Amino acid sequence: MSRRPRRNHSPAFKAKVAIAAIKGERTIAQIAEQFDVHPNQVTTWKTQLEGGAADVFGDGPGPADAAPAVDVKALHAKIGQLTLENDFLEGALTKAGLLSAKR
Repeated sequence: MSRRPRRNHSPAFKAKVAIAAIKGERTIAQIAEQFDVHPNQVTTWKTQLEGGAADVFGDGPGPADAAPAVDVKALHAKIGQLTLENDFLEGALTKAGLLSAKR
């Protein structure tokens, strides 16, 4: 028995299958057979749709879409500090003979 290659389904297809499952006109097994997917996958997509449906009607982007504020000055300071430490350690290791001139 050969295995079927892994398939990637589009979000539109997943929504179509999940909506069919939510309607309840047919069983999960019938829907899975119709769309040629595993019944567990139909249940998973249905649960994801039910859990995320409230985000569709929300006021703007959710917490997952909000970008965290970045302090650029702090990041540049940290880069400078790490560069200085690396240079210091490289010099110390070279003097100790533990680091060869060729890297």
